[in-house]
Order: sequence, then structure tokens, then C-alpha cells
Amino acid sequence: MPRYLALLGSINVGGNRIKMIDLKAALEGAGFEDVATVAASGNVIFADERDPAMLEIRLESVVQQSFGFTSCAMVRSAEEVRYAIEENPFHGTGPEHGSDKMVHSIFLSQQPDTTAVDALIEEHRAKGSERLALGDRVLFLGYVHGVGVSDLSNKTLERRLKVKGTARNMTSLKRILGKMVA
Repeated sequence: MPRYLALLGSINVGGNRIKMIDLKAALEGAGFEDVATVAASGNVIFADERDPAMLEIRLESVVQQSFGFTSCAMVRSAEEVRYAIEENPFHGTGPEHGSDKMVHSIFLSQQPDTTAVDALIEEHRAKGSERLALGDRVLFLGYVHGVGVSDLSNKTLERRLKVKGTARNMTSLKRILGKMVA
């Protein structure tokens, strides 16, 4: 049975507090199999044969019904997680690359319009030091001076690109991928 990663947005931020043991129990109660959480930020590994797009809808529904708030769910295979690490142009070694905690892959609900992405990149080039690049349903972002000082918040990116997204840094993604393929 295929194993997937569910990246749930808005978990344990902004007052949306969930204990991972409670999230795991809710998902198991909803029929998800071989459920494991990684960290406390809405990363769930599970096995399922259903279509990933349908799984996203089901996961969002379970969070809404069980915990009373809206969360976006991005479901990805181990290959897609590996892609989000290996193809991130800001991840790697050397002075031109950021540390694993400063380099993020933002998983997107769908592929955004390239014109909107190009406009965002061009506009931000003059405003900030962050670097952006588009992949396949993922936006690569290299924070230079830190996430906390950037004006490229998740809300800003979602509004500008007209897609939902949830970010994970390279440290987290490497840890998650290790658990997916173990």
C-alpha cells in the first residue's frame, strides 16, 4: 500500500492547538492506516490506496470535524518529498546556499499561474533578500535573514499566487523523508 505524507497547514499556530496523539487518533478513527506524526506541526505519514486529491479533502474534513478549524492538506509521496528537497535550488552546500532551517519548500494545492509567480519574484527582487523559484506544485524559498523578518508570509504568498500552501524547512523535510522510507 502506498505511503504518503500529509502536510497540514495551520496546525499549532495561531491558536489552532492539537496534540499529535489526538490528531493520530482522529485520523485512525477516520480509517487512515499506519498513521505516524512527525514533530508537532501537522506532518502525518500514513498508508492508503485512495487518490491523493481525495485524501486531501478527507483530511481537511477530519481536522474540521474533530478540532473545529479549517486546515489545508497537501498529500505527497516520498518521491515528491525527495523532489522538494533535492530540486530546491537554495539547498545545498557552499556560501551561496542557506542553512537547512532557512531554506523552505512551500507545498502548494495546485500549480500557480507562472505569470503571478514571475511578477512576485520580480517585485520582491527589489524589496527583499529572499530568493524564490517555482517547482512542480512547490515554491522554493531561501530566507537570507530569517523567516521572522520576511514580508513573504504564507498569507501573502497565498493571496498573490491564488493557491493554498504550507511550508516546511529542509531540516524537517529530511527528517520526514527518513521516516517515510524507513
